[in-house]
Amino acid sequence: MLNWLVAAIHGPDRQALERGFHWLYSFVRPHKLRIAGLLGLSLLGTGIVLLQPWLTKLLIDDGLLAQDYSTLLTIALVMIGVGIGGTLLSGVNRYLHTKLSGTILFELRADVYRHLQTLSPNFFAERRTGDLLARMDGDIAEIQRFAVDSLFAAVSAVIGLIGALALMITLSWQLSLLVLILIPLEFFWLRWMRRKVEQQTRLTRERVTDLSSFLVETLPATKFIQSTGREQHEQQRLGQFSDRYLNQLLSLQVTEFVTQAVPSTLTSVTRAAAFLIGGWWVIQGQWQLGSLIAFSTYLGMATGPVNSLLGLYVAIQRMSVSLMRVAELRQAEPEVKPPQAPRTLETPVKGRVALQAVTFQYAEREPVLNNTSVVFPAGQKIALSGASGVGKSTLIDLLMRFHDPQQGTVTLDGVDICDLALSELRQHIAVVSQDIVLFRGSLRDNLTYAAPNTSAAALERAVSDARLISLIEQMPDGLDSVIGERGQRLSGGQKQRIAIARALLQQPAVLVLDEATSAVDEATEQQVITAIDQLFPNTTRILISHRPSTLHGCDQHWVLEQGQLRQAGEVARV
Repeated sequence: MLNWLVAAIHGPDRQALERGFHWLYSFVRPHKLRIAGLLGLSLLGTGIVLLQPWLTKLLIDDGLLAQDYSTLLTIALVMIGVGIGGTLLSGVNRYLHTKLSGTILFELRADVYRHLQTLSPNFFAERRTGDLLARMDGDIAEIQRFAVDSLFAAVSAVIGLIGALALMITLSWQLSLLVLILIPLEFFWLRWMRRKVEQQTRLTRERVTDLSSFLVETLPATKFIQSTGREQHEQQRLGQFSDRYLNQLLSLQVTEFVTQAVPSTLTSVTRAAAFLIGGWWVIQGQWQLGSLIAFSTYLGMATGPVNSLLGLYVAIQRMSVSLMRVAELRQAEPEVKPPQAPRTLETPVKGRVALQAVTFQYAEREPVLNNTSVVFPAGQKIALSGASGVGKSTLIDLLMRFHDPQQGTVTLDGVDICDLALSELRQHIAVVSQDIVLFRGSLRDNLTYAAPNTSAAALERAVSDARLISLIEQMPDGLDSVIGERGQRLSGGQKQRIAIARALLQQPAVLVLDEATSAVDEATEQQVITAIDQLFPNTTRILISHRPSTLHGCDQHWVLEQGQLRQAGEVARV
C-alpha cells in the first residue's frame, strides 16, 4: 500500500515522502481493529445503497407496469425499511468515523508537538510562529484527512464500483462498456492536472502562513501599535495579506474546478448516451423501463466512485505538500541529546557551577565564550555583567543545556551536565528573567507550573514570602482567579513576584535573575533582592544586570567581554 502511494507521487525527495508515509501509518496501524469494523459497516452501508435502485426496478417492472398492487405495497414497505436501516447505519458509521479520525489527528499533532519541545530556542528564533501554527494545524489536518477520510472513501468507492459494475453487467453488459471508455479519459486528464494542483496548494499554504504570522505578531503588540498611531498602517497590511490569500485561494479553486469539471462533463455525456441507447431499446420493447432507470442509477453510482478514486490521485499530491511541510519539522534535529545512561546528582544538591575551558559560538559569529574557565561556589551570590549582546544570557542557556559548548564542559556539583537527564538538570535551576512567562489560566496554575505537586501549605508560604497577599486579595476568586493571556493585566512588579514565588516552589539549587528587576525602581529592587537573599540563603544566586545597585553586595563579580570572564573583584557587602 505504502509503495503504491509513494509511486503515485513524482517529486525530488521520494525517500523523504516514504519516511513520511511510514510515520503517518505508524499512527494508523494501532487502530486496525476499529478500522476493520468501520470497513465492515461501510460494506454493509454500500450494500444497502446498491439495493435501492434494484428495488426501484422491481417496483416499476413487477409492481407498476405489471399492475400488481400487493407486490407494489410489499416492495414499498421493504424500501422504507431499507431507508430507515441505511439512515441509522449512516449515523453510527459517521459517529465512529469522526471518533477515529479525531483520535488519529490529535495523536499526529501531539507527536509533532512532542518533537518540537526537544528543539533548541534557535530553531524557534529562526522560524515564524505563524508558519509553525499553519503546519501544526492546517497541514496535519490535511494529512489526517487523507489518512482516514480519503482512504475510507476510496475503499467505499472500490466496494461501490465493484457492486455497481456487477449489477450493470447483470442488466446489460453492452451498455456497461461505456464505463471502459470513461475511465481512461478521466485518468489521463487528472494526471495532466496533478502538478498544477500541487503547485497551487503549496502557494495557498504559504499565503495562509503569511496571514497567520501577521496576526500572531501584531495582536499581542496592539498596545504598542496604538501608542504609535499605526493602526491604519497595520490594517492596510492585513488587507494586503488578505488580498494575496484570497487571490491565491481563488486560483486554487479555479484549478480544482477545472480538474473536476472535465470528469463530471464526461460522466454526464456517458449517462446521456446510456439513456439514448437504452431508451431506444425500451421503445422497441427490447428492454424494460425499470431496468433502464436502474442501469442509469448504477451508472451514476459507478462513475461517482471512479471520480473518487481518480480524485484520490489528486488528493495524494495535495497531501504530499502538507506531509513534506510537517516532515521538515520532524526532521529538525535537537541541538542537545539526552545521555544514554544518565547520572544522578548527590543529594542535597549544593549548586556549585563550573565552566572548564568552555568555547561556544553561534554560526558565522564571534565566540561568545572562548576557552573560558570559572567557578561559581555553592550558596554564593554571583554578579554577572557585561555589554548588551555580549552573551550573558547565552551563558545561562549553556547551563540549562539549551545549547552545548563546542569545547569544554559545564558541571553542576562536579558532574558534567551532559551526563544528567535534562529534566533533572532543569529541575535544580530556576531562571527569573525580565520577560516573565505567564499562561492564560488561574494564578494558582501559574504559581505551581514548575512544581505541580506543591502542597497547599507550601503554596501559602511561597505566596506570603513573595509578598503576593495584597494581589490575591484584590482578585475576585483569589488564587483561582484567571490572570489573562500573558498576564497583561498585571504590573511588572506583580509579574516578578509571581515568578519569584514560582521559583521558590521549585526549590532550585541555582537561581538566576536575568534582568529580573529591570521593570521596578531601585528601592523596590532592593526590597526584592533582600527578600530573595532571605528566601534562598543556601542557593547559588546568579544576578545578571546592567544596574550597579542590583549587583551590590554580591560575593563575586564577573564581567563578560570578548569571550572571556574576568573577575572585577569582590563587591563590598551591605
